[in-house]
Amino acid sequence: MRVIVADDVMLMRTGIARLLGDAGVEIVGEATNADQLLRAVASKQPDVAVVDIRMPPTQTDEGLVAAREIRSSHPNVGVLVLSQYLAPSYAIQLLEEHPERTGYLLKERVSDIAVLVDALNRIGDGECVLDPTIVARLIERSRQQDPLSQLTEREREVLALMAEGRSNAAIAEQLVVTQRTVEAHVRQILGKLDLRESPDDHRRVLAVLAYLRA
Repeated sequence: MRVIVADDVMLMRTGIARLLGDAGVEIVGEATNADQLLRAVASKQPDVAVVDIRMPPTQTDEGLVAAREIRSSHPNVGVLVLSQYLAPSYAIQLLEEHPERTGYLLKERVSDIAVLVDALNRIGDGECVLDPTIVARLIERSRQQDPLSQLTEREREVLALMAEGRSNAAIAEQLVVTQRTVEAHVRQILGKLDLRESPDDHRRVLAVLAYLRA
């Protein structure tokens, strides 16, 4: 896998690059700001770009804006956005526009290289990856507002794992049930959310987005 790492903090950028390199990931470029990142992506065409959400000059959402530009201009390049802060609204905004080949993790996950590499591989495979802490925050919010009241507790668990980008097989392993049981839960979730089959829509992604908006 070919990866570009973008972060204006040298220690963080070089640290991520070294950890990934030691894990067998090919680092094809580094960037300290959004402009450098966009140029590097255009010239190197990596599989995934790892992007800090806050970059110069304003240190607000330059990384997020660059991530959206990459997904729009280079659909074959995935993006993993890293954030020091828990910001579910940023994650929802990014996934609503580009649900495939996109991920959002808190920077504290970087210390666990296995989690980081797994996220990159899943994004490279076309999945979306969402930090479990953000999913937990959204679960709590949804319980308070209860917008998905038709779903059973088990169906909520399945949908939460779907929101993390887990496959049916991975969900089955996590919940210690059969894959057929998970498939049945997914069908129930899609039915209760009134998400009918359409050639233009990915119902699984739409279900996750409905959950995140709630």
